[in-house]
Amino acid sequence: MAADPYETLGVKKDATAEDIQKAYRRLAKKYHPDLNPGDKTAEEKFKEVSAANELLSDADKRARYDRGEIDATGAERQQQRFYRDFADQPHGYSSDAGFADFAGDENVEDVLSRIFGGTGRAGTGGAAGRATNLRLRGADAHYALQLDFLAAVNGGKQQITLPDGAALDVTIPPGTRDGQVLRLRGKGGPGYNGGPSGDALVEIAVLPHPLFTRKGDDIHLELPISLREAVLGGKVEAPTPSGPVAMTVPKWSNTGTVLRLRGRGVARLDGGKGDELVTLKVILPKSPDPELEKFVAQWQPAGNPREAMA
Repeated sequence: MAADPYETLGVKKDATAEDIQKAYRRLAKKYHPDLNPGDKTAEEKFKEVSAANELLSDADKRARYDRGEIDATGAERQQQRFYRDFADQPHGYSSDAGFADFAGDENVEDVLSRIFGGTGRAGTGGAAGRATNLRLRGADAHYALQLDFLAAVNGGKQQITLPDGAALDVTIPPGTRDGQVLRLRGKGGPGYNGGPSGDALVEIAVLPHPLFTRKGDDIHLELPISLREAVLGGKVEAPTPSGPVAMTVPKWSNTGTVLRLRGRGVARLDGGKGDELVTLKVILPKSPDPELEKFVAQWQPAGNPREAMA
């Protein structure tokens, strides 16, 4: 069972959205797999923290969790419903209701016969016969699945382990979004009396990536470059969700310059792809460079970089 998301993030139940975001950023930085290579415990903690933030940062999901309508994974809590709850309906049932929506310890045929005005197991004719011949669709099953950022962008195969130990195969379409619900037809609860099975509804939670962010169908990346590359330009290697590519940095590129890699973004429904937008960030050497200092001391730059602020 997933831990209480409030406890996972270390915040109180009346925490503000800002408090939740601050707690998440602190813990995500602490446990991020890229900062703890090979540490499985940190990796699991990162997943728990990300899942807790995904639930609590969504106002609607947080309210539903607080009301007990969904659990800590975001899955629906099964609300027990009894036959008497349907007594006021015209026929005592909803035509699109799954059989598993009902609960109780009565015999199925007895209950269906009573709903239809029959006499239960005493006979199979009339209303009772119609009841026992009724085919009902199975209930939908609700699951939550966490995906790495790249798995959601590139698509692929994933598995969900069910409570009974069985595995449910899930095909992830390229470009799957955070919060998207995938429907696996016929993978839910079994139907009654030959009725069709329900569906499996899988809600996706996409984990953050240390380099990439997604906005619509575009991928955004901040790329460090050296002072030499910024002034003289040249070819540099830029990461993309599908692998690194060579990119040309124009001469005299500044921090904040945005370069577009067309077709390196997220797959769209129309068969196209978004772009990757690379924001350059000029980085000075980590260690002092006497030659660079000597050159800059003799250099007289033209213009005032703060001219626009005057």
